[in-house]
Amino acid sequence: MTTVFELSADHEEFRAHVRDFAASEIAPQVARWSKEHHFPADLIPTLGELGLFGLVVPEEYGGAGMHHEEGPFTYLCLAIEELGRVDQSIGITLEAGVGLGINPILRYGTAEQKQVFLPDLATGQALAGFGLTEPEAGSDAGGTRTKAVLEDGQWVVDGAKSFITNSGTPVTSVVTVTARTGTRADGTPEISAIMVPAGTPGFTVEPAYDKLGWWISDTHGLTFKDVRVPESHLLGTRGKGYAQFLATLDDGRVAIAALATGCVVRMLEECVEYSKRRVSFGQPIASYQGVSFQIADLQVMAEACRLLTYRAAAMKDSMELGKVAASEFKQAASVAKLYTSEAAVSATRIATQIFGGNGFMEDYPIARFYRDAKILEIGEGTSEVQRILIARGLGLPA
Repeated sequence: MTTVFELSADHEEFRAHVRDFAASEIAPQVARWSKEHHFPADLIPTLGELGLFGLVVPEEYGGAGMHHEEGPFTYLCLAIEELGRVDQSIGITLEAGVGLGINPILRYGTAEQKQVFLPDLATGQALAGFGLTEPEAGSDAGGTRTKAVLEDGQWVVDGAKSFITNSGTPVTSVVTVTARTGTRADGTPEISAIMVPAGTPGFTVEPAYDKLGWWISDTHGLTFKDVRVPESHLLGTRGKGYAQFLATLDDGRVAIAALATGCVVRMLEECVEYSKRRVSFGQPIASYQGVSFQIADLQVMAEACRLLTYRAAAMKDSMELGKVAASEFKQAASVAKLYTSEAAVSATRIATQIFGGNGFMEDYPIARFYRDAKILEIGEGTSEVQRILIARGLGLPA
């Protein structure tokens, strides 16, 4: 089993660059953005100028043109962690924009599709969405009810999608959706991926959700009524849409782990600083074991999160070079996602307890991170799904 990896000096320099940007340009704004439920559309091109959306995209399509040897996926995870350390909504905007928006087109798109969509996506001039979840098909993605029928050289799409990130922003250019395109010989649905550009007649972006957390992130339900797109908007192979999206989710799970890691690291930093200056019974609360032991636990969580996340990210980069088996990466991705997401929920609970009443107030960032953490155990495959996948990877009975 591949267990050894090391972040390079270039990786750490990149991390510091993103951290400095997030601290100076994002951190002063996020409390207001969150309170107003405001999606900062003007931030997206700025992140694009930093090269964050193009980290995994070849130069010919407007990306950074990084080679696999440089660990492009690891760079992406570092960027997500550092943005997520400042605000989870901003982190998920990048994560979904690349992992769920760009990656399916990059991996499965035709040369023409890549040339049409990737340049704007890679430079932050546009965002793409990933339409998998439906009102009656969440973890059971195979229960997809959205249909696409081929008529006179056009796909006619009808159905609905739920909880789709980056799907209704002012800069959203396309949403790739899974749809039933037929029935297999064994009676199971044939599921394909169809690219639906924003503004296509019949494609309706429903009002934004009133969410528990991720108040800055853009999340909508989508409906499709007699939506017609060219036959060439099929992404990848007909009937392989479900498998394509499952592969995409493997990458996304590691990216979510990076987002969760940013959350845990921030909680550790906040608690260390606060416990030193908050005085109770005449001394800093850090002097009490009831507090210091919990902060020690946060340190363990933070280190474990980083090790699991960047081990999995390094395996992804190595897999692209043929050095790691896909099954090995898949297992590492689920392990990282499961541990880090549950650690983030625990870390925000611990931080809220340490901050006491202040942790319940919007004057501190703890409350925002507490709200944001829970979805990490749900998105990109629930904790229960990850345990199923991990058990399956160990050869246990299905």
